[in-house]
Amino acid sequence: MAQWLDTISTHWFWLSLGLVLGVAEMVAPGFFLMWLGLAALIVGGLDYFLPITVAYQVAMFATLSVLTVFAGKKFLHDNPIETEDAKLNDRGARLTGEIVTVVEAITNGHGRVKVGDSVWSARGVDAATGSRVRVTGADGAVLLVEGGLD
Repeated sequence: MAQWLDTISTHWFWLSLGLVLGVAEMVAPGFFLMWLGLAALIVGGLDYFLPITVAYQVAMFATLSVLTVFAGKKFLHDNPIETEDAKLNDRGARLTGEIVTVVEAITNGHGRVKVGDSVWSARGVDAATGSRVRVTGADGAVLLVEGGLD
């Protein structure tokens, strides 16, 4: 195999790879690299205690990678992360009830409103620029508004 493998114990390679993949998961979270890191740590641990050839280590890593990814997916599917806030990742729904300012007149049912420091597309009754409207809901990235607050 490669000459660099002759200079180090292969279990240190696998343990280091597992740690690097764990750190990479923390830097760029995607909930995928941690399972590969776990597979590398398992191979490193087994290689420390058992005399395993490099070819078998690579095959074991590939097999364990697939198994740990699917086990992690099953675990998350069976134990979903729940929240008390049903609108946690739905910004449009979180804005329902807010009073916003029209920055581009709503004519023929379409215009733009200012929400905080951003501007959203809006749909609703006609309203002049500068008037205040209430958000009644959202349709994707378009806020549904009703007028008559001025």
